Amino acid sequence: MKKKLLHIDSSPRKERSHSRSLSLLFREKWLDNFPEFDLMYRDLYVTPPPHVDENWIAAAFTPPTKRTIHHTQALEISDHLVDQFFEADYYLLGVPMYNFGMPSILKAYIDNIIRVNRTFLFTPEDKEAPYKPLVKGKKMFVVVATGDHGYQKGEILEPMNHLEPHLRTAFGFIGVEDIRFIYSGNDEFGGERLEKSIQQAIHKMEDEVCSFV
Repeated sequence: MKKKLLHIDSSPRKERSHSRSLSLLFREKWLDNFPEFDLMYRDLYVTPPPHVDENWIAAAFTPPTKRTIHHTQALEISDHLVDQFFEADYYLLGVPMYNFGMPSILKAYIDNIIRVNRTFLFTPEDKEAPYKPLVKGKKMFVVVATGDHGYQKGEILEPMNHLEPHLRTAFGFIGVEDIRFIYSGNDEFGGERLEKSIQQAIHKMEDEVCSFV
């Protein structure tokens, strides 16, 4: 059976989006090097996941054997997203940084796939480790585009980067621990600064792909 790469875009911009263009380039490089992979693609702005509401919460925390038709309907999209997430072996996210965090559409996606008894178990009797991830052996690449620069580890704006810690925590909670980040910045400055940052991101992508050859 072929392995699968799930590519998720979360920028509302199209042609002007650096996270889209760079994640597409990463995808092309990956599939060129690993033709044994099949591609799954999801554009969160074409098929937006619903935000969690009262009906979703009631359904998610009702045991499957006791769910009504309304519960099932409330979780229909979430169930599909979780199934797709498990089907993939590797993940590729294209993410713009918005106000030091992620776009709300990506947060909605994450809220739909972090599900008790689907992607994690809650065992309150286990006082040492009540939460147990159910996603095993997956890897993730995150291509981030920022308006400024200096958000990476050890750089001047690292304390303002709430995107990377949030993604590491959320996906790590369900079991995705191997997450590689690739940054491009300087969109607000443009010109040579932007171009240099894009080229650095491309070199980083090539290094990440080659490291798996």
